[in-house]
Amino acid sequence: MNEKKPAQENSGSQAAQQDSLSDDDSQLFRSAVGQIRQLRHNKVEPATIKPKPLPAKTLEERQQVIKDMLSDEYEPPETNASDYLLFVRPGLQHKTVRKLKRGQFTVEAELDLHGMTVSMARQQLALFLADCKTNHRRCIRIIHGKGRGSRAQGPILKDRVNRWLPLRQEVLAFCSTIPAHGGTGAVYVLLKTR
Repeated sequence: MNEKKPAQENSGSQAAQQDSLSDDDSQLFRSAVGQIRQLRHNKVEPATIKPKPLPAKTLEERQQVIKDMLSDEYEPPETNASDYLLFVRPGLQHKTVRKLKRGQFTVEAELDLHGMTVSMARQQLALFLADCKTNHRRCIRIIHGKGRGSRAQGPILKDRVNRWLPLRQEVLAFCSTIPAHGGTGAVYVLLKTR
């Protein structure tokens, strides 16, 4: 125990030697620093005012809705009521596509477009996809109908859904549903979850 005391005394004396400055060092420091002015408060004002935060996701979704409303870049061939719809992004596994075609994914949300005009359906679809993206939905179903109410014009909403969905980056794949879920009058849609 006697051996530890000198070690502690040595460390204390070294700290005291480091803390004390010679008069020459003190004078040199004061001449280098110059005149000192005492501050009246300790708060520092920011150099610039920070801008208000922008809701980036909301703006992104609004821009996507506008893009969807104005874009007709993707022009698949017109469909008939009985045509089977299928779209798959490159890189998606065949096993996943096969599972989607068989209706083996749990449908987590559904949108029925029956009776809507084209502009109303486009808006509802954009809002529905934005909501699904926010809530991390993986598989959804969109009922577009077979177009029997359109008379000679054919399935208008089916055509439009077939055009709109490939334009959305969150859509990985879609295909017509199995007969028990609407057959060619509805589609399963597989979405990105990240």
